[in-house]
Amino acid sequence: MSSKAASLDDLLYLMDRLRDPISGCPWDMKQSFESIAPCTLEEVYEVIDAIENKNFYHLKEELGDLLFQVVFYSKIADEKSLFNFDDIVSSVTQKLISRHPHVFPKGTLKSKNFGPKSNEDDLYRKKRWESLKSIERKKKGKNSTLSDIPSVLPALMRAQKIQKRAASVGFDWKSLDEVFAKINEEIKELHEAIDIDNKKCIEEELGDTMFTIVNLCKHLNVDAETALRGASNKFERRFKHIETKIHDAGEVMTDFTPERLENLWSEAKDKISSE
Repeated sequence: MSSKAASLDDLLYLMDRLRDPISGCPWDMKQSFESIAPCTLEEVYEVIDAIENKNFYHLKEELGDLLFQVVFYSKIADEKSLFNFDDIVSSVTQKLISRHPHVFPKGTLKSKNFGPKSNEDDLYRKKRWESLKSIERKKKGKNSTLSDIPSVLPALMRAQKIQKRAASVGFDWKSLDEVFAKINEEIKELHEAIDIDNKKCIEEELGDTMFTIVNLCKHLNVDAETALRGASNKFERRFKHIETKIHDAGEVMTDFTPERLENLWSEAKDKISSE
């Protein structure tokens, strides 16, 4: 490539070259939807990691890698006469236009809404958004409110989606007190399962407890995935601080008593912020 910035057309052409049956890349030529799916998941996580670390140079690269995944899928689909990249762009454009009638009042890309915007319309717009998505699901023959929530999603993310979808049709607790009461009920049942040492029941009650805590996150307008990831990152920073202290002292963590480890943990909490 010259110093001239590459375009989307260049990327699509590059993909054509990689999949060329005569002069293409052997690895790219043998890939399928199924074989590159794990790569796509990895790229998504790398995008999120770059965002959370505020590494915007890497974010640019990771977004490029993610875009390439879309181009790769579209090329394979085109070879199978299923759809092509233009079909993907057209489909998502039309879907977003139809879901935003307050922005595109005539259902066309160029139409505009010049009316006043107010925050009091937010709830109405959210309800309309869910209603439009419900209509789309029914057109696809999926009549359940919970249809099209992928079973392969990470469990925490899937729990959030299920509960949000159920709440959109009024199936939810109405107050925080009700949610806390349910959490306490689930913890009580977990204790009972532990007391009788029933492994299957323990797993089930733990799942119910976690599922209800996800609902608490929803009521508090907190993303459960983000909250847990933040807690994991915070624990990692503090644990590494303890490891460093022990290593610098020429000692081994497994030789420490619980009391000494607790003291080090308290020190780490004071020194390592939650930011």
